Amino acid sequence: MLALAFPDYLPQTQRFATRLEVGLKEISIHHFPDQESLVRLPTEIPEHVLLIRSLNQPNEKLVELLFAAKTARRLGAKRISLITPYLCYMRQDNENHPGETISQQIIGEWFADLFDDLITVDPHLHRISSLDEAFPMKNAIALSAAPVITTLLRKKFDHALLIGPDSESKQWVAALAEELGFDYCVATKIRQGDAKVKINLPQKNYQNKPIVIVDDMASTGQTVLETTRLLKNQGASEIYVVVTHPLFCNDAEQVLRSTGIKQIWSTDSIAHPTAVMHLDELLADAVKKICK
Repeated sequence: MLALAFPDYLPQTQRFATRLEVGLKEISIHHFPDQESLVRLPTEIPEHVLLIRSLNQPNEKLVELLFAAKTARRLGAKRISLITPYLCYMRQDNENHPGETISQQIIGEWFADLFDDLITVDPHLHRISSLDEAFPMKNAIALSAAPVITTLLRKKFDHALLIGPDSESKQWVAALAEELGFDYCVATKIRQGDAKVKINLPQKNYQNKPIVIVDDMASTGQTVLETTRLLKNQGASEIYVVVTHPLFCNDAEQVLRSTGIKQIWSTDSIAHPTAVMHLDELLADAVKKICK
């Protein structure tokens, strides 16, 4: 096997390749003045290559991923595994208004044509129960970041109250709480637009204890922002945030920090100053399993 690294994801790919004990070569990307991409792969590659790149800010990356996969096939790759810790276009899984594209389905079918395997972390699965329903390929694997989050929280706290922001997070937050021996509760969320949500917290004593808001991603940050506001109103003074995918669009991180949140921790699925939890061991173990 050979790991092929995109320049924007090189540090994470280096950790992954070291953990998996495979070679690594870098893909070269050149952008022309009109923003077209020239993608160049090493000319000598083995039959099995691993393409590693998270797909935040996805549109340009998807084109470059297409070029890389097609070129790898032309150069002799018989098996291409895509390792994409953050998987894009998963939220649009239904036609909410006539004529809308169902992007999750389209991306799933496209990737099934390009890749033999797909490994991702905490994808947004709402109306489907498993990743292979949207990505019909030999191995479509959705990993959980729970093990690395558990390790971090165990180091930081003797005890804390975990809060999931919506009903979809209940199973995940409950499993974290059980593993750690912490209390947990789950809020309800009504999305009122791209950057507006309404949160309702369950009746509970939120004072005099560390509280950790746990979410799969932070994009605009509005879910965490509103949850924090409600917690502050109920007397909470020690609030932390853990997210798998630190998208943090525009000034979302700065806005959250201005609320008095003590610390924000995320995984390195996306390069970000808050990314203190590394996914290389989790991803390498998954590759080992599909290669047995």
